[in-house]
Amino acid sequence: MTVIIRNVVELRALVLGWKAAGEVVGVVPTMGALHDGHLSLARAAKAECERVIVTIFVNPKQFNNPDDLKKYPRTEEADAALLRTVGVDVIFAPLPDEVYPSGFATVVSVSGVAEPLEGALRPGHFDGVATVVSKLFGMTMADRAYFGQKDWQQLQVVKRLVRDLNIPVWVVGCETIREADGLAMSSRNARLDAVARAQAPALYAAMMRAAQAVRGGQAGALEACAAEVLAAGFDSVEYIELRDASTLGPAEGMERPLRLLAAAWLGGVRLIDNIPV
Repeated sequence: MTVIIRNVVELRALVLGWKAAGEVVGVVPTMGALHDGHLSLARAAKAECERVIVTIFVNPKQFNNPDDLKKYPRTEEADAALLRTVGVDVIFAPLPDEVYPSGFATVVSVSGVAEPLEGALRPGHFDGVATVVSKLFGMTMADRAYFGQKDWQQLQVVKRLVRDLNIPVWVVGCETIREADGLAMSSRNARLDAVARAQAPALYAAMMRAAQAVRGGQAGALEACAAEVLAAGFDSVEYIELRDASTLGPAEGMERPLRLLAAAWLGGVRLIDNIPV
């Protein structure tokens, strides 16, 4: 049976019992508004762990735009119903005061991998991510943590955080789950109107063609990709960049794994995506 827990004392008492029995504990950190991408993470955790916790917490510290925080969908009842179909053990849904009690004064900041792309465009975002992830790892005491590759830079930030601070959790990056037309699943997709939703898959299609062009050594592939996205009806392109897959530094040759990452606006919604090259 899936139970909802809202305070860390109750959660830890349960987790300590599991660990005393030698059970492996997995955690899937989310901000709710769940879709099949999130459920795929929960299923991956179920396949590899005896116990699974899914956290639902809309983290105010990772929103640099207060309006974006206000608009973020909160659908706990529907989320819980979905998670019960997967059979997770616990939904940990703390209130903000449980995560950031009065007097909270610590910020976890990751340099390097957190600085370009999303880090440059959304100041403070990855500090908020690193801080809440550190908190959730400590609260859940999980052995394994599951994140989607759609937020590729976030995944690399979390891996660096765990490595640098010797946090005893194994970070698992799971494949991006896409709609039938290629659009990466995201809670933000629900904010697209019918016209924008029909245009949205053009981002992934253009990126796929750009990646093929890069592999073929064609010049101007990224510029052509941006032009194609705009021609498909997108309002603007914030970036389409080729980066080192693990450091997020500029790509230098094809010897190391590379990642093509993009962010673009469509119908007032900011969409991000990434693919290997």
